[in-house]
Amino acid sequence: MIPIHPVTLDAHSHKTNDSMNSSDNRPDKPEEACGVFGLYAPGEKVAKLTYFGLYALQHRGQESAGIATFEGTQVHLHKDMGLVSQVFNESILDELPGSLAVGHTRYSTTGSSRKANAQPAVVESRLGSLALAHNGNLVNTVQLREELLESKFNLVTSTDSEMIAFAIAEAINAGAEWLEGCIQAFHRCQGAFSLVIGTPDGVMGVRDPNGIRPLVIGTLAGNPVRYVLASETCGLDIIGAEYLRDVEPGELVWITEEGMASYHWSQKPQRKLCIFEMIYFARPDSVMHNESLYSYRMRLGRQLAQESLVDADIVFGVPDSGIPAAIGFSQASGVAYAEGLIKNRYVGRTFIQPTQTMRESGIRMKLNPLKDVLSGKRVIIVDDSIVRGTTSRKLVKTLREAGAIEVHMRISSPPVTHPCFYGIDTDSQDQLIAATKSVEEIAKQLQVDSLAYLSWDGMLKATGEDTNSFCSACFTGDYPVTIPEQVKRSKLILEKVVV
Repeated sequence: MIPIHPVTLDAHSHKTNDSMNSSDNRPDKPEEACGVFGLYAPGEKVAKLTYFGLYALQHRGQESAGIATFEGTQVHLHKDMGLVSQVFNESILDELPGSLAVGHTRYSTTGSSRKANAQPAVVESRLGSLALAHNGNLVNTVQLREELLESKFNLVTSTDSEMIAFAIAEAINAGAEWLEGCIQAFHRCQGAFSLVIGTPDGVMGVRDPNGIRPLVIGTLAGNPVRYVLASETCGLDIIGAEYLRDVEPGELVWITEEGMASYHWSQKPQRKLCIFEMIYFARPDSVMHNESLYSYRMRLGRQLAQESLVDADIVFGVPDSGIPAAIGFSQASGVAYAEGLIKNRYVGRTFIQPTQTMRESGIRMKLNPLKDVLSGKRVIIVDDSIVRGTTSRKLVKTLREAGAIEVHMRISSPPVTHPCFYGIDTDSQDQLIAATKSVEEIAKQLQVDSLAYLSWDGMLKATGEDTNSFCSACFTGDYPVTIPEQVKRSKLILEKVVV
């Protein structure tokens, strides 16, 4: 019998050390789950192409990275904690031969930040190994885990991604072929999942029936044409691949030596792309709905200016995500655009905590004000969102210390009032500042002269799409996939304890 280890269900933060669990160190931005990448390209150095694809998707996760390649039936895997450039080098990539690859860069949401939870998840089946990379979160993890444990699977991580892989293996071991087995497994999964799956026979790209997290298809020139899968189009651009189309909600694409085939495995797909992908998560040079997100975010800023203009000397954005909206605000309002904050672009995610003395002296690892630009000025600062408000308050204090005589904050999205359960790391609802305070109360807490959010109607106008085609539960509480009450009450996170 395969040994089964007991688990505890931890309703607290996914971070595993005390310093990271401190509320002061929790991110004051929504944090994305992961970036996925895959390709089928015989004759190419697939590991190196995947490395560059993950490099372009680094903004989607900075805690761990991994690549699995298939050389016939043999799978080669390397994954570790750290940035893509820290996990891989030339010699490691040379040890990952093959004709197809699956890659992943991770920010932990379900499952703690440790090497065992790095992806791709590789499991064995009757038909050979499969390597799975996952972006998103399942909401039925408790039920699915219990089912897999009853089937005597030895779950070695605390991630829902591994559960999807084992659910596929269970169907395969029961006699199904790859396509049939995968589709059986997907019907057991509830929530958000964009997947890239490598097998000895080919690579799959899959989206859940709502398409909550993105996944695109690209092509590499050659004979025959080779196909690429990535979370965003910037992952295609970096390797010279041409964008073909999105993987549709409820679609599975199967890429083999015969080309690419499409299967619509869900009978009731309904597009619900996460609106925050457009507002904040995806890189501004990525394309969604036939335009760059830079252009879209500028449009949000122009709409914001129409709704909440205030007399000021300069307007600037919080680097980097607030800059396009700030430029749009300037264009629509006539208020001069300037750079008021400089970002240290060489700072990635760090697990080294500053000392108390450094905190007290106002350590500024990521942003530093331009005092000569700000001194004596009435300023408008534009950001994409406020989650807890802690960082925003510190930022306002920094601007005043730099000499700003008025600070007006403008947010290019509506108030975040509900937590996400589909792959975005947000606090429980009582920790979301807009869930417990009015705009006036938030302005007082942040110590700004004025505060305004983009209206719901203004966001829809700027988006130019039917509201029903997006998941906007963080603004409305209207979740497209039902959240079990146990999960909703506790913002449930699976955490495995081996005894």
